[in-house]
Amino acid sequence: MTRRPLIAGNWKMHGDCAWTQSYLEQLLPQVEANGPEVVVCPPFTALAAAAVIVVGSPVALGAQNCHWEDKGAFTGEVSAAMLAEVGASWVLVGHSERRQYFGETDETAVSRAAAAQRARLGAILCVGETLAQRQGGETLAVLERQTRGLGGLDPARLAIAYEPVWAIGTGHNATPSQAQQAHAFLRQRAREHFGDEAARHLRILYGGSVKPGNVAELLAEEDVDGALVGGASLDVAGFSAIIQAAAGRMTSTR
Repeated sequence: MTRRPLIAGNWKMHGDCAWTQSYLEQLLPQVEANGPEVVVCPPFTALAAAAVIVVGSPVALGAQNCHWEDKGAFTGEVSAAMLAEVGASWVLVGHSERRQYFGETDETAVSRAAAAQRARLGAILCVGETLAQRQGGETLAVLERQTRGLGGLDPARLAIAYEPVWAIGTGHNATPSQAQQAHAFLRQRAREHFGDEAARHLRILYGGSVKPGNVAELLAEEDVDGALVGGASLDVAGFSAIIQAAAGRMTSTR
């Protein structure tokens, strides 16, 4: 079975509204409706500006986080329903930077994914090991732990992003074989939680220093279904090249 590739750009804390408008006006003409699914994830302050531009286009809007409660006294937080109202259809949860700097845990990451799905958003759940964990042979144990809560989620509104922490923003990415090993394990975990059919359809993305120069060989692996792109997504030409590489995979597997 061929899964439609998903390419998501995580802009992190970059881009004001004017920059967002300029970026999207350049990107949209380069994205084909019948190509890979494309999502851009601007900062919260640029979501409304982005929503106006991408409406009716092949590019979907994602947010970079949401709270696990639907509403309440949580100063400074944003609910999934608020994101849906502004035009988002996806949200990232559990990114390693949230885990490293803001106290995210395996449990809260899955709770955020559940909240996103209650608001009818797709959730991209990020998982991955640190350098010390990889060197200690703990990669699969870490991924097992980070996916224990999958059973409470809807696989139809879920993607998993494998992001080895040691590769994020470092210029070092996992080799295709390392990525495939982790992705195959994650698909097996999905099979255990959701059954064979849902696991076959689940998209598992690779993230971690994805660039135009390395994405094609990563996407050639059987269980790599797309990419969560950080720094390279801030450059329209580079992000477009990554999208085109994913389109090439679709052509080669038809």
